Amino acid sequence: MADTYHTIASAAEAVFKEKMSKFLAFARHVESAAEAKAVVAEMQKKYFDARHVCWAYMLGADRSQFMSNDNGEPSGTAGKPILGQINSLELTDVIVVVVRYFGGIKLGTSGLIAAYRQAARLALEEAGRLECHAMETVEFSFPYIAMNGVMKAVKVSGAQITSQTFDNLCSMTLSIRADDAGRLHSMLADVEGLCFS
Repeated sequence: MADTYHTIASAAEAVFKEKMSKFLAFARHVESAAEAKAVVAEMQKKYFDARHVCWAYMLGADRSQFMSNDNGEPSGTAGKPILGQINSLELTDVIVVVVRYFGGIKLGTSGLIAAYRQAARLALEEAGRLECHAMETVEFSFPYIAMNGVMKAVKVSGAQITSQTFDNLCSMTLSIRADDAGRLHSMLADVEGLCFS
């Protein structure tokens, strides 16, 4: 369904070693760029002695907001492979940070890409996958006399009431899966005296 998307089920960590270099990978659930950047700052502080702290994140049910960073590694060898793993697993609302401790042996471009890709994959697989649904908020007011029609539409649609006030003029806020919002709107539009906010 169009309103279904996937994120990680839990925070997770993984370790990958390649030619003496050690890659520590961390997957965290985030819901904004600010949250993602806070995770990066936390990791940079915690692993201040590491050579590189590279990362990528993907946000939104439509997976339209994303960013990656190589943090000093050759361009495209760290952030992009990390983002590639988030993409291949079709995840969102997630950041993966990979901390590299250099072991003295250069890995080369293809070696770096493979190592960052593998470290990110291990952390994401460890984190598991959770199905989520994009939700829509519907706000409206209606005369008290129309209560039965409103409550019938709420029940049939499966919407959740998030707030309500009852008086001569009542108001209600509902939360519903995005795919079901159109049907709810048309049911409510048939209720006499109802006005959408």
